[in-house]
Parts: sequence; C-alpha cells; structure tokens
Amino acid sequence: MNRWLGVCPVCGAGLEVVALQCPACETRIEGRFHLGRLARLTPEQLAFVELFLRSEGKFTRLESLTGLSYPTLRKRLQEILRAMGYEAEEEAPPGPEERRQILEELAAGRISYEEALRRLRGRPGSPEA
Repeated sequence: MNRWLGVCPVCGAGLEVVALQCPACETRIEGRFHLGRLARLTPEQLAFVELFLRSEGKFTRLESLTGLSYPTLRKRLQEILRAMGYEAEEEAPPGPEERRQILEELAAGRISYEEALRRLRGRPGSPEA
C-alpha cells in the first residue's frame, strides 16, 4: 500500500480525501474528508513526532535515542510546528524538572557550561542548531 500524501506534489496545496474504503468488506464512503495538520509533514518529520511521543516529550531521552544535540532537536520541533501551520514560540525558561535534567547533563559532561546556561535561561538558537 502506498503512503498517503497530504500535500499536492504539483502545486503544494493541501490535499483532501474524497473516498474511504474498508479493506475487509469493501464498503466505500465518498465525500470530502480533512486529513488534519499531521498530513502536512514529511515522512522524516512524522518519524520525529513518533520519537518525540515515545520519549514523552523529554529532550534528554530524544538526545539519547537520536544522538542529536538539544539545539538540533529543538530546531526540528520548531520546523514541524511551522509545517503544521503553528507559530513556533520562543523557548520559555525551563521548569523545575527540566532544570534538574540540564544540571545533571552538565554534571555528567554531556553538555557544555555554555549550553547549560543557554538552556537554563530559555534562549533559543545555538551554533549547533
């Protein structure tokens, strides 16, 4: 079975589904069905969303699963938000749980002092991104 497309390969407009069919009984339903915002994502972006959900949105888990740095992961998430039609917001300062994780990463030598400081201050962007 082919992977569904959410964006027209010719003009880039969003596609809509006009028919659904049951593979078991072959019942067919026709109409205009909205695919939703996830349909706008590339296969790579959808894979990232799955990893993000599997890691319960914890960037430290994502870092260990992907081998990518926090700034790179943050940039990918912002690209996905934009692709879905949302405005990517500035990064807010971390809450208590995330602050603890950042300090643990610093103590373990997984991130630099500069990276820890940037993340603790909630500043987006980095040379690695």
